[in-house]
Amino acid sequence: MFEERERGYEAKWAHDAEALFRIMARRDNKLGEWAAARMNMHDSRIDDYVAAVVEAGVLGKGPDPALAKVEADFAAAGIAIFPAELQAKAAELRAEAVAHYSKTD
Repeated sequence: MFEERERGYEAKWAHDAEALFRIMARRDNKLGEWAAARMNMHDSRIDDYVAAVVEAGVLGKGPDPALAKVEADFAAAGIAIFPAELQAKAAELRAEAVAHYSKTD
C-alpha cells in the first residue's frame, strides 16, 4: 500500500513537472514573439530570436533566464522598459499558457 502511494506521488510530481515545462516553454515562445515585435525585428530573424528566448528559459540559470534575456536584449537595442512592465507581460503570457493547457489536458 505504501509503495502504491509513493508511485502515485512520483507520477503526480512527474506530471506537474512536465506541465510546468510546457507552460513555461509556451510563455517563453510568446514572450519572444512579443519582444521581437517591440524591437521591430525583421521577419527573417523572428523565429531564431524566439528559439533563443525559449532556449534561454530551458537552459539558463537564475530565477527567470528568458525574462533576463529579453530585458538585456531590450537594453542592447536601446528600448526602455520598466522591469514591472516586463514582469507583468510575462505574467500575462504565463496565465494564457496555463489557460491553454487547462483546455487541452
